Amino acid sequence: MEFPQQQKPAGDGKIFYPPGVKEITDKISNDEVVKRLKMVVKTYMDMDQDSEEEKQQYLGLALHLASEFFLRNPNKDVRLLVACCLADIFRIYAPEAPYTSHDKLKDIFLFITRQLKGLEDTKSPQFNRYFYLLENLAWVKSYNICFELEDCNEIFIQLFKTLFSVINNSHNQKVQMHMMDLMSSIIMEGDGVTQELLDTILINLIPAHKNLNKQAYDLAKTLLKRTVQTIETCIANFFNQVLVMGKSSVSDLSEHVFDLIQELFAIDPMLLTSVMPQLEFKLKSNDGEERLAVVRLLAKLFGVKDSELASQNRPLWQCFLGRFNDIHVPVRLECVKFASHCLMNHPDLARDLTEFLKVRSHDPEEAIRHDVIVTIINAGKKDLNLVNDQLLGFVRERTLDKRWRVRKEAMMGLAQLYKKYCLHHEAGKESAQKISWIKDKLLHIYYQNSIDDKLLVEKIFAQYMVPHSLDTEEKMKCLYYLYACLDTNAVKALNEMWKCQNMLRSLVKELLDLHKLPVSEANTTAMFGKLMSIAKNLPDSGKAQDFMKKFNQVLGEDEKLRIQLEILISPTCSCKQAEICVREITRKLTFPKQPTNPFLEMVKFLLERIAPVHIDSEAISALVKLLNKSIEGTADDDEEGVTPDTAIRSGLELLKVLSFTHPTAFHSAETYESLLQCLKMEDDKVAEAAIQIFRNTGQKIETELQQIRSTLIPILHQKAKRGTPHQAKQAVHCIHAIFNNKEVQLAQIFEPLSRSLNADVPEQLITPLVSLGHISMLAPDQFASPMKSIVANFIVKDLLMNDRSVGNTNGKLWTTDEEVSPEVLAKVQAIKLLVRWLLGMKNNQSKSANSTLRLLSAMLVSEGDLTEQKKISKSDMSRLRLAAGGAIMKLAQEPCYHDIITPEQFQLCGLVINDECYQVRQIYAQKLHLALVKLMLPLEYLAVFALCAKDPVKERRAHARQCLLKNISVRREYIKQNPLAQEKLVSLLPEYVVPFMIHLLAHDPDFTKPHEYDQLKDVKECLWFMLEVLMTKNENNSHAFLRKMVENIKQTKDAQCPEDTKANEKLYIVCDVALFVIANKSTACHLDSPKDPVVPSKFFLVQDKDFKNDKEYLTTEMRQQLLTGKPKPAPVLATVNKPITVPGKRIITKTTLASDTTSNTSSNSFPLSSSNNKNSNSSATTGSSESRARENNENPVIKDEKVDASQNATPAAGTEATPVKRRGRQSKTVASAPVAEKEAAAAPAGGAGGRGRKRAADPNSNLSADSINIKMSKQQQQNDEGIKRQIDLQR
Repeated sequence: MEFPQQQKPAGDGKIFYPPGVKEITDKISNDEVVKRLKMVVKTYMDMDQDSEEEKQQYLGLALHLASEFFLRNPNKDVRLLVACCLADIFRIYAPEAPYTSHDKLKDIFLFITRQLKGLEDTKSPQFNRYFYLLENLAWVKSYNICFELEDCNEIFIQLFKTLFSVINNSHNQKVQMHMMDLMSSIIMEGDGVTQELLDTILINLIPAHKNLNKQAYDLAKTLLKRTVQTIETCIANFFNQVLVMGKSSVSDLSEHVFDLIQELFAIDPMLLTSVMPQLEFKLKSNDGEERLAVVRLLAKLFGVKDSELASQNRPLWQCFLGRFNDIHVPVRLECVKFASHCLMNHPDLARDLTEFLKVRSHDPEEAIRHDVIVTIINAGKKDLNLVNDQLLGFVRERTLDKRWRVRKEAMMGLAQLYKKYCLHHEAGKESAQKISWIKDKLLHIYYQNSIDDKLLVEKIFAQYMVPHSLDTEEKMKCLYYLYACLDTNAVKALNEMWKCQNMLRSLVKELLDLHKLPVSEANTTAMFGKLMSIAKNLPDSGKAQDFMKKFNQVLGEDEKLRIQLEILISPTCSCKQAEICVREITRKLTFPKQPTNPFLEMVKFLLERIAPVHIDSEAISALVKLLNKSIEGTADDDEEGVTPDTAIRSGLELLKVLSFTHPTAFHSAETYESLLQCLKMEDDKVAEAAIQIFRNTGQKIETELQQIRSTLIPILHQKAKRGTPHQAKQAVHCIHAIFNNKEVQLAQIFEPLSRSLNADVPEQLITPLVSLGHISMLAPDQFASPMKSIVANFIVKDLLMNDRSVGNTNGKLWTTDEEVSPEVLAKVQAIKLLVRWLLGMKNNQSKSANSTLRLLSAMLVSEGDLTEQKKISKSDMSRLRLAAGGAIMKLAQEPCYHDIITPEQFQLCGLVINDECYQVRQIYAQKLHLALVKLMLPLEYLAVFALCAKDPVKERRAHARQCLLKNISVRREYIKQNPLAQEKLVSLLPEYVVPFMIHLLAHDPDFTKPHEYDQLKDVKECLWFMLEVLMTKNENNSHAFLRKMVENIKQTKDAQCPEDTKANEKLYIVCDVALFVIANKSTACHLDSPKDPVVPSKFFLVQDKDFKNDKEYLTTEMRQQLLTGKPKPAPVLATVNKPITVPGKRIITKTTLASDTTSNTSSNSFPLSSSNNKNSNSSATTGSSESRARENNENPVIKDEKVDASQNATPAAGTEATPVKRRGRQSKTVASAPVAEKEAAAAPAGGAGGRGRKRAADPNSNLSADSINIKMSKQQQQNDEGIKRQIDLQR
């Protein structure tokens, strides 16, 4: 380039301007300055680094442009043009700048940095020049010159702040690229990044700044990624100062360290290579809040998708997992919340998390247990494969949590999984199979006592298991196959659910019927009773009562509401109609101005329970069609995972249950035609269910469906004569229920059956006996008399008093139903026939009941072998004892027969609960409980449960305790709900069981030596077994009432044998033990009794006022021994709701020495016992006792039948049965020697003293009678026991 001649060389100190550019001074206007600068800019733009002559020529101009006039010019256009010139000057003169003063360089770069702010406005006319400035600076890396300046950091900080502040979403990629190049060169080519400069980058990552300027965040993120190798050391130093050394003053960002770590980890984990070990240090901080912050941070780092931190840094991961057990609740809570993301994003870590979630699922904090469930369910809903069976098991456990919120979350979570994977099959059959247990588990919860649980199960069933929103066919198909796949307990729960809903519908109907009656005091009282019963079936019974009273008031005032409710509970109401009714009732009770309406919510609960959302006539028709398809083989049974036979049987069972709750829905020819087809099938269960459905629903068959009637009658006759026993029973009841000429129909069955009875063919006797028994019970006026001769001549004389066949001699105490001999099955049915005949007559005018009771008593005394010919096997004798005990119990439910049952007969009946056979005890206790809980048996039979304290199997004791709790609760609740019950307190109040218990224990056959400690201890245990439950609360000063009752008994004589001094003494001793227990249990028992207790005259003779019994029958030593006797180690009453061991299954437990004393006392069974006393002789060994007691499919085979034959004698056939010396368990005093005790535990039913109540024996024990009778030394016993223990373990 050629320059004009008039310009002087730079060396002369003059400034040379480009051609055409006049001098630029402060004398000219700004516009002129701008005009001239533009030409200068153009000149510098065109120059390159090789123009040495031009560089020298314009050196003065370059210096001039850096003068204060330009750097501080107020005009921004001037400043921009000057900045562009300066940028080009740095480019042209690179690598050496023409400015040698450090201060000048600083001013220039600060000036240029300020001009870069113009990049903010992309729509500005000057934006291209700003972009040129940026591009030039970035390309040349002009700012690198500043590294030589001492305070270069100030320039860089200002530059970074400027660039981060101006970048916005209107900038294109080139602008961002040049900014990135400019900043990255400073970081990468410098000696390091100061904390202040690092702050200008990191501040853009803080959430607040990030949200304000997303582009600045992206720029910082890209910058860090590009400079990771250089900047990582600086970042590590920063976090080390803050986290480890605690120097929060090093940076204003110190309080944001955890946010920064999270962001940096997301950008590039390499940025934190040296920082992660520092977090492990922080996880162990003593400050709970600090640990919480670190846990929150690491939860995000470990949980984020694609994070490999857990695998790359195992020590940190393990340390983090340790925080699941942190003492600080929020820390544990945060860990649990993290687990959800971790399971979803890192399935490979599920195994590590499982054990820690298991512990947290039992956390004492409700919120943590709740969140464990949420964590697992959320992961499962995303993908079932993310949660293993163990994790789902934790949720399963929590369905029984003590807190409602946790239980609800667990139940709802499982329901959602079931609907998604089992109902909708979103993940295939394999996933559905994995959680197939959910349906059963959810229904099992219906067994819980809480009404909230029951209501939630009903809601889950209606919304998730069989969604009511489906159309009828889909809904019924869902129900049909669900019912077929449920386990037995779940089926029972579902049946109970429908039963409860039906019961509630009945209560509402009765309430509406009362509204139709005139207002009266009696009507109001009855209405109140119904409201209280309805409220019990709703949550929060206190509020429910108030809301139901309000609802009843609204019903009384609003006739239209009553009509809607009547339609809703009508048997003919369809599901669609029910939805309309619920909607209308809800609308009428809605108050728009009320945001929350608890009254309406409570009414909704009621409507949800009584509305028929699943079953109507259309639904029953759909179920029957499905059943027909299964019968024809055209259904999808196999696809649904059930066999056709299972589908048919369960389908009939389902229809049978629904026939109880929705009988009207069955009334159609099509339905009955299908049921007739089922009656002709070979499957006995199917036919039985079909008959029962006819029985429940066929009331209109005779009048409206003649064709069905004519086909049904011969089938019912055939089933009553030659069907199975169950079919015969249902057939007789069906005829009685649905036909008008039932007398004729029953006579046509009765007469041929009564003529064809033949005891020589017992296989053909069972069904006729069942039919005859039920006919005589249903139509006593017609058949009671002819039945009397059958009973006398055939049932008793020919069948019960004769043993035609010889039973097996395998020594088993119990066998399966298939193995029981036909003759014994016939005898069992004969006993039941006697009972049904008497229950039909309901009177004892002919004294038949007395004879029957004597017969049953004789059977119990003879241990089931009534003829005493020893032809009957042990297992068959067990069946007969159970039948006899159950028969007396059944007769006791009828008042006219209860009155004639003697105390001796009552005791014999009660002693069955201590039978030597486990199954007899189990079944008898269940029958006893069911009759008592329905208030069908007199109160005295509740006392029988006290004898369960002696049961050697702790599950049986636990079951008995649960029965006591339930029965006592039912009776107390009945008294509260029924005002009229106050007049019958003697027969209802649970406390009145104590006199019967005392009398029963006084006549216990084991209680032979009333002054011996072991026997008194047993009495104490039995008393405490009952009293512990009775004395849980001291309601209405009941403890004093109990004391007074026992004191009153002590002032009477035993009505059973009033003149027997020894019997009366035993009675008084039991009274003293009872008083001793009560006094040691309660401090309030010595207060005045609220009432004077009544003593039952049937058991106690009240004496004259002159009679006074103030004698103390327990010595001081005996009291002290009873108080401090060493308790047994095995808990008697602690096991509640524990699964019962399968009878016959070998249980390997610690075997005790033969010299130890077998005892059933628990350390928890009597709170007065001192566990510290080591002087007691009963250093109890329930180990062997419990292992032996896990009976009992069979008893050991005893080859030598001569063992102690003197005690095996039974009374002759014609002698009085009552005086037999042994009629119960062997007395402990008889077997005082250790070996004798072992004999008592192992001997069979026919052995020494087993007479119906022996301890259960080890089913796998094969000790012979000879070996039992040998008196071994203690050392030899120990050796033998050691060998036995080894054998047990090898098994």
